[in-house]
Amino acid sequence: MEKGKKENKKIQWWQLSLIGVGCTIGTGFFLGSALAIKRGGPGVLLTFLLAAIGTYLVFDALAKMTAEHPEKGSFRSYAKKAFGRWAGFSNGWVYWSSELLIMGSQLTALAIFSQFWFPGMPLWLLSAIFGGLGIGVILTGVTGFERFENVFAVIKTAAILMFIIIAVLAVSGMLEGGRPDNTVEMSGEGLFPTGLTGLWAAFLYAFYAFGGIEVMGIMANELKEPKDAPKSGKVMLITLAVIYILSLGLAIFLMSWKKFNPDESPFITALSKYDLSFVPHIFNGALIIGGFSTMVASLYAITTILSTLSEDGDAPAFFAKTGKRGVPFHALFLTIGGLVASILVALILPEKIYEYLTTAAGLMLLYTWLFILITYHKLMKLNGKDQVKRLVGMVLILLGVSGTLFDATSRIGFFISLLFLLVIGAITLWMRKKWRTSHSPQ
Repeated sequence: MEKGKKENKKIQWWQLSLIGVGCTIGTGFFLGSALAIKRGGPGVLLTFLLAAIGTYLVFDALAKMTAEHPEKGSFRSYAKKAFGRWAGFSNGWVYWSSELLIMGSQLTALAIFSQFWFPGMPLWLLSAIFGGLGIGVILTGVTGFERFENVFAVIKTAAILMFIIIAVLAVSGMLEGGRPDNTVEMSGEGLFPTGLTGLWAAFLYAFYAFGGIEVMGIMANELKEPKDAPKSGKVMLITLAVIYILSLGLAIFLMSWKKFNPDESPFITALSKYDLSFVPHIFNGALIIGGFSTMVASLYAITTILSTLSEDGDAPAFFAKTGKRGVPFHALFLTIGGLVASILVALILPEKIYEYLTTAAGLMLLYTWLFILITYHKLMKLNGKDQVKRLVGMVLILLGVSGTLFDATSRIGFFISLLFLLVIGAITLWMRKKWRTSHSPQ
């Protein structure tokens, strides 16, 4: 590729922030937050604040490694540089698996949102339609992906701001239906009705709402100035934390936390008592756009990571082949297989599929984040402040992982994630023996 063309692909830090918003605000927030509220009650806002802090600490570490060592494979390449080939191999496949599960979770959520308009259509058929549309976006290449995500980011942010404005009008009594009832008691029992264990179990879903920073890490290679990566992430995460906590706080104030359920966005539930016939439809459309954009981001992430794995010899060379727009077509074929598997799972287990997939996907993502912090310690020279930040991030992530053990449904997702880890671990051990016999670096 000519130098001029390559330069045209470089983006500014604020564009990466916008892409980060587009890759992050999605079904994890629009629907997964209902799971968090159901488990933790009104006090779940505290978990979202802690999750924002934990997410920032992970991205800060990733961004500093990007500024120091800008590489295409991002965190996977850094793991390999720090610990050897086995770390790059296992990290790549753990992340690929997590994004595959996230993609399945998002497809299911999109189908749930769409049943608001098409209640008679089965989840698997709606999932298949969105999967096909997502592949179409990926085929437009990196430039097309960036443009789509920028547009989606604006629409999703506008939808949340629209909810905040309407919710403020409702709270002030300016909407037909009057002021909302006092749904939150300002006491320990009122704020934390499910106790410490309920709040702990909700922590994972708060983290899941911030999933997408790894895509920013991969895209950071496109920055004109890699050193701007930390600033880009800081602006993005502060923005998300503010609008997440404000919008969820208003939703909980408008409607008792007991009335939220994982089959409907908490924002639609919160406005259901008001005579706003047009708002649920507008907002549902925004939810679908939001979920679709994060699903496309997952598609982009897993095809890109599979392509880089292939280039490094950690996946069959077949998957490295790219087309005219830089689309790794063969890697996309395997991704399509993952989409089909997600649709089949939705067909077989329609009742609890979203909760199972969301839990397992969130956990696999946190395993990747944990290794980013471990790699950060190995690869960079850290001062005392950086060490404290790294340890705080690790503690918050471990709290998110362990909280799943306090809920029966979440435990199933936890064991699914362990199964993925065991399979990837066994394959990694087998590959290390193969590398050893071929005298390749491990």
